[in-house]
Amino acid sequence: MMKLLYLPILVLALVSIVIVSVTLLRPNRAQAQPPQQYPIMDAVADKIIQKYQHSTCEQLWIKKSEKAPPSAEEQKAVAFLKSDPQMRTAFINRVAPPIANKMFDCGMIP
Repeated sequence: MMKLLYLPILVLALVSIVIVSVTLLRPNRAQAQPPQQYPIMDAVADKIIQKYQHSTCEQLWIKKSEKAPPSAEEQKAVAFLKSDPQMRTAFINRVAPPIANKMFDCGMIP
């Protein structure tokens, strides 16, 4: 009678080991990075985000009051964004939250 119980226990143990192995060894989907659709835009967005994150509120207020005309590089970037609505959407979705938060913290927006 005891020998008959060993087989179901052995099968249950093997199935459990297989399930645990598959769970632990499969790639984690949360860590998978989507391919970069706009690598140049991503680099520009990162540069802008870093500028706002590393600037003091005083520096941002001074920059806002100076109102300098856009550089040739900035004009070229704006032209690219105007020509590609999907890239413009991706850019704004990327830079807007950190910029808006910094401006709010500095009292630049109510």
